[in-house]
Amino acid sequence: MGHLDHAAYGRLTPALSHAMASVGAALGLRCTVRALAVTGAARRNRLLTAASAIGTGTWTMHFVAMLGSHVTGTEIRHDVPLMTLLWLVAVVVVVGAGVFAVGYGQGRGSALAVGGLTTGLGVAGMHYRAMAALRLHGSVSHDAAAVALSVAVAAATAALWAALHTRTPAAVAVASLAMGTAVSSMHYTGMAAVAVRVVPSDRALPGATAMRFVFPLAVGLGSYLFLTAALVALSPTAAGPAGAPSGPAATPAAAAR
Repeated sequence: MGHLDHAAYGRLTPALSHAMASVGAALGLRCTVRALAVTGAARRNRLLTAASAIGTGTWTMHFVAMLGSHVTGTEIRHDVPLMTLLWLVAVVVVVGAGVFAVGYGQGRGSALAVGGLTTGLGVAGMHYRAMAALRLHGSVSHDAAAVALSVAVAAATAALWAALHTRTPAAVAVASLAMGTAVSSMHYTGMAAVAVRVVPSDRALPGATAMRFVFPLAVGLGSYLFLTAALVALSPTAAGPAGAPSGPAATPAAAAR
C-alpha cells in the first residue's frame, strides 16, 4: 500500500483550496440573491453567473488541493483529456440545474431538495471524475464513496438554502465561508477514503504533472473568479423600474414587478 499525503506542502494548498471554494460560493450566493429580486432576462443572466461561479470555484478548489497530494513510492500524473475545460463546463451545467431549480421553483421546499441533490451530484461527480484521471504506478480505490457524496449533497443544499434566506452581505459572507468549508471537507473526506496500492515500475507515466497542467488552469480560473467578483461588485443591485426598491433588500412585491 502506498501512503497518500494530502498536504505535501503543509497548510498552503488546503488554505488556498478553501479560499477558492469560498470565493466561488460567495459570488454564486450573491448572484442568486440578486437574481431572486428580479425577473426575466436579468434573473436568467444572474443565475447563469451564479452557476459558473460556484462550478469554477469548486473545480479550482479540487485541483489546487490536488497540487498538495503526494503518493510515496510513485510519481503522479494527470490524464489531460479527462481534466479539460469540457468537464468544467459539465460541472457548471449540473450546478446550474440546481441553481435554476431554486431560482424558478414554485415550491421552495421541493426546489431546495431538487437543487441540493442535483448540485451535490455535480460537485461529487466532478471529484470522482478528476480522481479517475490520476495516473500512477499502481491502482486507486475508494473505501467510502457514499460518505463524500452525502457531504457534497448536504453542502449544496445548505448553500442553496442560504441563497433563499440570506439577504445582507455579512450573512452571505458567513454562508460562503461555511459552504467553502463544506465543499473542501467533501474533497478531503473523499481523499481520506482513497486507498492506493503501489506497484513499483520504471515505466514512464502518461499525462501531465500537476504543476504543468493544473496550476496554469487554476490561475486562469482564479482570475475569472476575480473578474466576476469585480463585475458583481460594480453591477446594480437590481434591474427594476425607476423608484422601485432594488437589491437583496427589495420587498417581494417589488421583486415580482
